[in-house]
Amino acid sequence: MRNTFGTNLTVTLFGESHGPEIGCVLDGLAPGLPVDEAKIANLLRLRRPAGATATARVEPDPFRIVSGVWQGRTTGAPLCILIPNTEQKSGDYVNLKNTPRPGHADYTAYVKYRGYADPRGGGHFSGRLTAPLTAAAGIVLPALEAAGVRVGTRLARCAGVADRPFADLSADLAAISDAVFPVLDPARGEEMRSAILAAARDGDSVGGILETVVCGLPAGLGEPWFDTVEGQLSHMLFSIPAVKGVEFGAGFALADLRGSEAGDPIAADGGRIVTTANHNGGVNGGLTNAMPLVFRTVVKPTPTIRKPCQTVDLATGQAAFVVAGGRHDPCIAPRAAIVQTAATALVVYDLLLGARRV
Repeated sequence: MRNTFGTNLTVTLFGESHGPEIGCVLDGLAPGLPVDEAKIANLLRLRRPAGATATARVEPDPFRIVSGVWQGRTTGAPLCILIPNTEQKSGDYVNLKNTPRPGHADYTAYVKYRGYADPRGGGHFSGRLTAPLTAAAGIVLPALEAAGVRVGTRLARCAGVADRPFADLSADLAAISDAVFPVLDPARGEEMRSAILAAARDGDSVGGILETVVCGLPAGLGEPWFDTVEGQLSHMLFSIPAVKGVEFGAGFALADLRGSEAGDPIAADGGRIVTTANHNGGVNGGLTNAMPLVFRTVVKPTPTIRKPCQTVDLATGQAAFVVAGGRHDPCIAPRAAIVQTAATALVVYDLLLGARRV
């Protein structure tokens, strides 16, 4: 049973949605990194529910760094962040103990942990655990920015409504860097919100597509075969609850191109080697090629809905229906954008650390 990710920098998550505290441990950080608690707090703000399109469970997330920092800088020892849970309503989950929600981890967690897993709010499988993951990135994002690396994620599509594509990456990344609903076209954002609210009124939910861009990476990061950049990122990205697919660059659209179109012609630009297109999303042979790293994930509709869903009563083995109570997002994708940025930052920092570039 493993709850740790990473090679040069490891991150461990612990806690449950309705337990007293959740948290993370970062091990492998270089000593002397500046720690900006305001940066961490802002990342947690961007993850926090906002408005009618999100859950009514709003946690203030007054985190504490309890080890690994001295006088505002990392010590090089393991860094531990604790975040209290204060807004639990565990009684909302009593009826879910023996009736697992379709599409949720209730049943698989019940089997793996032999019925001893904490079922309240999804327990250790809850999206609540993305709070310490996001906080952890608040340690490494400033280090990445100091190294000239920028990371940003937008809501590219939601409930069938598409945002405009990235264009001027510098300006677009700046535009979404502090947005709680990170879209590039505000009008399309309003259409998405309307679609989310319509699903919520029906007791239902919707999904979306997130697109992340990483600018400023050097060429040559990663490994061939088993530790490719795509492989390491995908490993982390599939740890984000509700992510069910990942594609890099043009992704599945490459199936409809010819090799002459998909090859990304190579050119010299002021002493730099660049490509004049980026269908491969900044990766060749599992290694970065110094072009923007681009990938998308699909975030499925939230499985906890207020419609009757077919299930089985685990106590009796009989057919049953479950209607979830509690407070849940009708669409998790907007809040997952900053989580995806955070997860990406941790992987990228790990890659740079292994190459001794940070």
